[in-house]
Amino acid sequence: MSDYAHPEVLVSTEWVAEHAGHSHVVLVEVDVDTNAYDEGHVSTAIGWNWRTQLCDTVRRDVVGRHELESLLSASGISNDTTIVLYGDNNNWFAAWALWQLKLYGHDDVRLMNGGRKKWIAENRPLTTEVPKPDSTTYSASAPDNSIRAFLPEVQNLLASGRPVALVDVRSADEFSGKILAPPGLPETCQRGGHIPGATNVGWALACNDDGTFKSFDALSELYGSRGVTADKEVLAYCRIGERSSHSWFVLKYLLGYPNVRNYDGSWTEWGNLVGADIETGP
Repeated sequence: MSDYAHPEVLVSTEWVAEHAGHSHVVLVEVDVDTNAYDEGHVSTAIGWNWRTQLCDTVRRDVVGRHELESLLSASGISNDTTIVLYGDNNNWFAAWALWQLKLYGHDDVRLMNGGRKKWIAENRPLTTEVPKPDSTTYSASAPDNSIRAFLPEVQNLLASGRPVALVDVRSADEFSGKILAPPGLPETCQRGGHIPGATNVGWALACNDDGTFKSFDALSELYGSRGVTADKEVLAYCRIGERSSHSWFVLKYLLGYPNVRNYDGSWTEWGNLVGADIETGP
């Protein structure tokens, strides 16, 4: 992991095994299927429900600043806590949580490389005991929207003529318009396809079979060979912003791209937008 631009944002399963329970470290599991936490999790890990705790359940938005403060306070997290996130599906929603924590200014937040998959593959212990941390008083910063792109900014950037790489991280079938959403997922759109000019680099291509991230060189080749380079303004998007937060993490922290944002409105916004052009096909 030392070859990455910011290796400090990843920890190994060995590191977690050694540091779980330390007073300055809080483990959090965030899964696609939140039942997984109840079936067994890393000792001392808190479980967050991404649908109800990391989303505004009234507006189409990320969790609000005050709601995040309440969540972190109830989780025993202070502003100087080291938060280590992990989850299933190659840390898909763990990365979603990390992006939001960075949005609100938490300094020390990391991913457990390989996530739940690697922990279990190594036969490391799981527990069903739910920790009851002492509450804190957490104070979040105002949102750092330099890492987030809103619809008008995407439209203006595409019209500006400046060098931009628009990265659609969905599956090839979603990108082409063959399907509107992965099977079983409810958030959808009126039209299938992709934003004109987008390049399809599936989010999961950044990971090895064991769930860990690929090497710096392999990631550089993956994105660079498709024109997604550090000299451009990079916007990542998917369907509702969660998979693209994973790719945002790879591009910003592992490869060190200086100007990369997550367009979390993504295809459910663009694909429902009246008058917006789209493209279909591979």
